[in-house]
Amino acid sequence: MRRHAKPRPFLTVLLFLILCGFTYGRLISDGSDLASDGGVKSTNVQRLIRLYAAEESCEQTYGFMPCTSTALGNLFLILVYGYLMFLAATYLSSGSELLLEILGPGLIGGLFLPVLGALPDALLILVSGLSGSAETAQSQVSVGMGLLAGSTVMLLTLVWGTCVIVGKCDIENSVAVDSKNTKGFSLTGSGISTDIWTSYAGIVMAVSLLPFIIVQFPQILHSNSGRNLAVLIALIVSVLLLISYCIYQVVQPSVQRRRIIYAKHKHVISGILQDLKMRSLGKLCTEDGRPNEEVLSKLFNTIDDNKDGFLQRPEVKALILGIRFNDINLDEEDAVEKVMKDFDTSNDHNIDFGEFISGIRRWLEAARGGTANHSSSMKYIDDFHKQTKREHARLGEDLSDDGGGGVENPRSTTIKAVLLLLLGTVIAAVFADPLVDAVDNFSSATSIPTFFISFIALPLATNSSEGVSAIIFSSRKKLRSTSLSFSEIYGAVTMNNLLCLSVFLALIYVRGLTWDFSAEVLVILIVCLVMGVFASIRTTFPLWTCILAFLLYPFSLALVYVLDYVFGWS
Repeated sequence: MRRHAKPRPFLTVLLFLILCGFTYGRLISDGSDLASDGGVKSTNVQRLIRLYAAEESCEQTYGFMPCTSTALGNLFLILVYGYLMFLAATYLSSGSELLLEILGPGLIGGLFLPVLGALPDALLILVSGLSGSAETAQSQVSVGMGLLAGSTVMLLTLVWGTCVIVGKCDIENSVAVDSKNTKGFSLTGSGISTDIWTSYAGIVMAVSLLPFIIVQFPQILHSNSGRNLAVLIALIVSVLLLISYCIYQVVQPSVQRRRIIYAKHKHVISGILQDLKMRSLGKLCTEDGRPNEEVLSKLFNTIDDNKDGFLQRPEVKALILGIRFNDINLDEEDAVEKVMKDFDTSNDHNIDFGEFISGIRRWLEAARGGTANHSSSMKYIDDFHKQTKREHARLGEDLSDDGGGGVENPRSTTIKAVLLLLLGTVIAAVFADPLVDAVDNFSSATSIPTFFISFIALPLATNSSEGVSAIIFSSRKKLRSTSLSFSEIYGAVTMNNLLCLSVFLALIYVRGLTWDFSAEVLVILIVCLVMGVFASIRTTFPLWTCILAFLLYPFSLALVYVLDYVFGWS
């Protein structure tokens, strides 16, 4: 569960008052000398203030928000508004996670958390395309594209690489060992491991790139016709993928639980087979692969404590408890129920010798995996046991309960969560527009393209909470916490690619703007595909992979600059 710094609304108000005083003080004069009540000319301090003021006046957002036309003043506005957007993201994240404690991971974790996490970005993109005339919107919409590309690249490069560094453990047998960190900064001997669900999250992230590819078809074909149609089709696909992703997130916890339960059952099967193998000195089956009935008869009689010729639930439970499955969180009663179901084909709550033989035969076939391995050493049982342990570890099992049983006061927690969500939404909605204006004005004052300003600066404000949370989780040096860390990164990128792109495409289509972001889309495609392929083909990442991640960040900036300002793609 993520934990953020306690929100301080008072600090927000104080910063806003300082902001108003600073910026209004710079625009008192339109160029004439300031005078006191007695007509005395302005002091040296007043002249110094005017020195940095622009000759022209600026337009106040909402008619009362502070403004400035100078580079220094707009830089100050970007910093303050950016911090306010960071507070909004923190409030939204804190409020949604309080609801997660009460209502569980299904609807809240699957729908609200991802949507609210992307809300500040979506609002910034929305206001960037709604401002003023179509010409003004076309100019400012690059702020939204810069934010979208910058958020994706920052999360998959800087944050991803940092998580590998802070979460690194010793890699043994191709798996990072929890909390063991003795190999220092070995590029191949240390790193992190994640569970299989994290790989699935990476694959989903790669699939979310489909709308970007669709909207680029006219540019790929060097055709000016059909651009609006391509935008519309990409918008429809993006919305459908967004809905599908939310549904997947809602149902995933139940699917994950079923997979974990099945993995535990396989673990019990492998443990029992290994125990019987040790007792029989590896003679569970004959040379032709059939169960060795003579040996199994002795094992059956050993397990049958009351010697009545049947195995009942207490005897099966004693067998499972005797094996001591300490490496998994095992529900003994559930394990006994499943073993009885595997063997008791007559459903009389007793396992006779014939059912015991048949059940062992099925288990041995499952351990062999359909191969013709009938080796008398039965090494495949050991291999099956190791495989089930790795499978269970990759799946993980630290799932939250569906209810809020762990919350002492659900009512007050719910009220606090709702207030945080409302406060975060209001702050994001109010300050998104002036932040976009400040970026645009700073770009005009410095001649720096708005894309690069929003690419570098804005993701620090809107995605810092996800980044800090992911790094903190990874620093615990556990497979489970590291998996949560990287799943959070992939999930945030997926929601940016779908929700934020849907908002962006809707603006382009409704306002009749021009889609001309080939270089930016190419950067998103390259970074997402590289990291998505990484996530899909492996679950262990040596330390050297963080170097690749870090290098992708300056590569992305350089690629956009070369394509747009050298080759003139835009």
